[in-house]
Amino acid sequence: MKKILFLFLSLCFIQAFGGKPKNQYVKISTSKGEVIIKLYNETPLHRDNFLKLAKQGTYNGTLFHRVIKAFMIQGGDPDSKNAKPDSLLGNGDLGYTIPSEFRDSLFHKKGVLAAAREGDDINPLKASSSCQFYIVQGKVWTDSSLNVVETKRMKFKIPEWQRQVYKTIGGTPHLDRNYTVYGEVVKGLEMVDAIAEQLTDKNNRPKNDIKMTVSVLTKREAKKLEKELAKNAVKKNT
Repeated sequence: MKKILFLFLSLCFIQAFGGKPKNQYVKISTSKGEVIIKLYNETPLHRDNFLKLAKQGTYNGTLFHRVIKAFMIQGGDPDSKNAKPDSLLGNGDLGYTIPSEFRDSLFHKKGVLAAAREGDDINPLKASSSCQFYIVQGKVWTDSSLNVVETKRMKFKIPEWQRQVYKTIGGTPHLDRNYTVYGEVVKGLEMVDAIAEQLTDKNNRPKNDIKMTVSVLTKREAKKLEKELAKNAVKKNT
């Protein structure tokens, strides 16, 4: 009987923790809270690069150096570590870029993680920064405001299902297909809102430094998180 019970418990353990999680996740911790971000498998170059930098500790001690309310919070500049209050940030990199990975299904809804990059004039292929990223806060849109953005700033029509997201959750649609989206916040979106509220200087740098620590969730933590997210999704739809 004891052997049967042991086998049963072993099978339960393997089922719960033996399989691979569907995605990989990172945690960004700050004085304003923390977020857990799911990295998209559809953008493997960006996913793997972010994981590499997180494991190396590259992001630890860097700042969210550019914050614009109702738009986004940007960080990851290696030059921001121990930067003086009057330092102009945003030009730091690691000596390489990442090819763009645009996917029509991945767009700039509130909470997505996307790659910063140089402008089109010197970067026509829209390659991403090796390290700098932003998390979208954005705003809620109406059909009329989306129509204006389509006409004046975009070269394509926003799919109807994405329109519904922009009209409910919000985001920054004019960045779609211009900057690579490669993840999304699955827990702790309040941190983004809190950072977006901070007072900034003329360069959009928070007057009080907001440092980050970035870590990668273990396989076991990721499995537990996915189970929790699935359970919450069922509750939401019932």
